Amino acid sequence: MRRQPLIDPRPRRAAREPVVPMINVVFLLLIFFLMTAQIVPPTPFDLSLPSASGEEDTGQTALYISADGDIAFETERGDAALARAAALPDEMPLRLYADADLPASTLAQILTRLAALGATRVEIVTEGG
Repeated sequence: MRRQPLIDPRPRRAAREPVVPMINVVFLLLIFFLMTAQIVPPTPFDLSLPSASGEEDTGQTALYISADGDIAFETERGDAALARAAALPDEMPLRLYADADLPASTLAQILTRLAALGATRVEIVTEGG
């Protein structure tokens, strides 16, 4: 009867880890993050925001006012936009993007209309400075 040696004389090659499953997981994660990312819609008109210092914008739904006084909220325009913006829940502040060239009297009138419609928290968004 032949005895088997305690130590194998041939050096064994290390088992290679399969790379393809890892690549599949990476691509699945990439697709997942691309599909779940929140894409911010473009502004309805060109705005030049006034400068101020403070916190950064979190990208929530916002009311846009152009220098001409045009008003937009998501897909709504004009008075319908104001009514829809004022209908936001109380715990969610309304972000207001007003053009820097918008007259202050027009902005004051719009803020008064928002208050009359029931808006309680309005934040005016500015450029950091």
